[in-house]
Amino acid sequence: MRIGVNLLNFGPGASPDSLAGWTQLAETLGYHLVMISDHVAITPDVVARYPAPYYDPFVTLGWLARATTRVELGTTVVILPYRHPLHTARLTANLDQLSGGRFIFGVGVGWAKQEFATLGVPFERRGAMSNDYLAAIKTAWTSDPASYTGPFVSFRDVSTGPRPLRSPHPPIWVGGASDAAMRRAVRLGDAWHPIRVRVPWLRDTGLPK
Repeated sequence: MRIGVNLLNFGPGASPDSLAGWTQLAETLGYHLVMISDHVAITPDVVARYPAPYYDPFVTLGWLARATTRVELGTTVVILPYRHPLHTARLTANLDQLSGGRFIFGVGVGWAKQEFATLGVPFERRGAMSNDYLAAIKTAWTSDPASYTGPFVSFRDVSTGPRPLRSPHPPIWVGGASDAAMRRAVRLGDAWHPIRVRVPWLRDTGLPK
């Protein structure tokens, strides 16, 4: 069994030193994975659950990669519709390179309506956008130059190096407990990454008998 921890990269207790210290402690204790969360615009609906300050996951994981040697580092979860997929592909490929192939890409569609509105991203289309963006990211990871045509994003002959260190790409963990999330995990991911899922739901509803 491999066990990981969700590191709080937000709130009054979060600081560069504390984030590095907690991650180094997890590595020393033998944990296999440390994951951190993602928000871009810290709107009131985000603050109500996750108090400020909020450290960016990509910058923070780069910092933590330098502070560790073994523990895997991941996102729980990157909100896919918030960033252009080429930008996300480059950030994650760089992280995988800089960490020595220790990056795990946890992804989700998002939930904070005020944050979506602030960023100018259509909340109602977040699922379809996430599917399209994730397919585009995988293309950018595995092709150089890369070309992709989808309903929300298209590009042609884009140089994408450096590519991820892991082959063919970092593991993709798809978050969410909805039917759509599970379909996304099967079609585009390597693992399902739900949170707050109760055993009775898994036994009676969530998993096929």
